[in-house]
Amino acid sequence: MVNRIRQECEDSLYRLKTDYIDLYQFHWGAYDPGKAGEVRDFLEKLVEEGKIRWYGWSTDNPEGVRVFAQGPHCTAIQHWMNMNMANINLGYDLPQMLAICEEYDQASINRSPLVMGMMTGKFNIDTTFPEDDVRHNWDLRAGKSPQNLQRIEAVRKMFADTGDPRTQAQIALAWIWTRSDRTIPIPGFKTLAQVKENIQAMEYGLLGKEQMKKIDEIYERPPVIA
Repeated sequence: MVNRIRQECEDSLYRLKTDYIDLYQFHWGAYDPGKAGEVRDFLEKLVEEGKIRWYGWSTDNPEGVRVFAQGPHCTAIQHWMNMNMANINLGYDLPQMLAICEEYDQASINRSPLVMGMMTGKFNIDTTFPEDDVRHNWDLRAGKSPQNLQRIEAVRKMFADTGDPRTQAQIALAWIWTRSDRTIPIPGFKTLAQVKENIQAMEYGLLGKEQMKKIDEIYERPPVIA
């Protein structure tokens, strides 16, 4: 593994035409937590060599994160987080992951903050996707999808009824920032308009406690902010 990491790091430096990488992330989420220390220590060696300055791990495994985060130059954990996921039983403990980031002073980089567009409100149960789209096999009539779409719409209506001008994507991003001050969502985009919409979300600021409480009520889950 360490030989492969060195080669991939060297390849990245060559492609980027740079002498060092500011944040180098280990993207093997299912890697054995018992071997995480070996990878962490090797990344520390790359720091000593000046090839990288900081590193992190893209994983949803709290056990592995605890090992990695104890490295002196580990600074960021990338994991799955969005307003909808906290209501899905996937064996993934979001509060625990955020608590570990807090305990070890790690940035929380958030994958899929808009659930591949679902949180934007532009889909309905009849939405289909072309064959070359990663979402091609989505069936929005099955499983919890109809209920999730209803909840997304309920959140939109709640904000609209109070005159809050945020779009559904902006609400979803603000929920993440309000959930933890360590969070850094990385939303996807296909158009310049979507980029501007995501950026504008920061102008509206965080959500209020009452807004967070009502969102939890819509999702029928315990409140995350007292």
